Amino acid sequence: MSSAFNEETKVTDDDEEEMKERHDDDDEGFSLLLDLPVEISERRPTCHTCCRPVKVCLCPYLPAHPLDVSTCLYIVQHPAEESRVLRTVPLLTACLPAGKCKVFIGRRFSEERHPELAAVCKDTHTLLLYPGASAENLEDVTSDFSSTPHNVILIDGTWSQAKDMFLRNSLFRLPRQVQLGSAPSSQYVIRTQPTNMCVSTLECAAVTLAIMEKNHNIQEVLLKPLQALCSFQLQHGAQIHHSKEHLIKNGQYNKILPRNKRKIRRMQKLITNENI
Repeated sequence: MSSAFNEETKVTDDDEEEMKERHDDDDEGFSLLLDLPVEISERRPTCHTCCRPVKVCLCPYLPAHPLDVSTCLYIVQHPAEESRVLRTVPLLTACLPAGKCKVFIGRRFSEERHPELAAVCKDTHTLLLYPGASAENLEDVTSDFSSTPHNVILIDGTWSQAKDMFLRNSLFRLPRQVQLGSAPSSQYVIRTQPTNMCVSTLECAAVTLAIMEKNHNIQEVLLKPLQALCSFQLQHGAQIHHSKEHLIKNGQYNKILPRNKRKIRRMQKLITNENI
């Protein structure tokens, strides 16, 4: 280095004193910040039964006593569903006895990590509710349910999540696969569904239990809290969500269509095929 550079960068006693004072000022300012009151945001009180905020608690719309059913539901839930505010599984579990609705959260399920679920999948009295070419209509196999209680496995997630979970878990190929031959239009109008035939997990369970238990009143009881949930949300500014199929057919789908050829064909089916 040159001597000129050393002379220009030489630190004098006055400079040291100035830096010390500045450092003291910084410490004092930081101390003042620490003394400022911190506003802690508290979460809204939540009902432990329906898992909804207390102000919009849905317990008045739940049955006075858990429904008496012989069928046991096993919900395999994608982790993303657990954090959704408007999920329907808590309402379903609140309507049924504790041992009749069990929830397993995850993407992958193995016999080593989930022995209870694996045993259920191997049980000959277990049904997997998932649509497909090899699935039987649930309405056509009800004669088998009268003598022995059955288990039903439902996959809870978006349709793409459910498909991924079904394909990647070999355990789900063990039970008898069934599907709903007909289902009412979804009343879960505050969430967009892929097609007009898609329903929420709670609605799917309601129809399934009504068929399995041969009691249509079960469906009405289970749908009551869902109807109240949607009503509360619509009263507080939520909008009615039409299915993606409905929006495409009516030219109201504003999102950019996918470039993937397989996805394009799927979208075209939504437009042309009324029976999807």
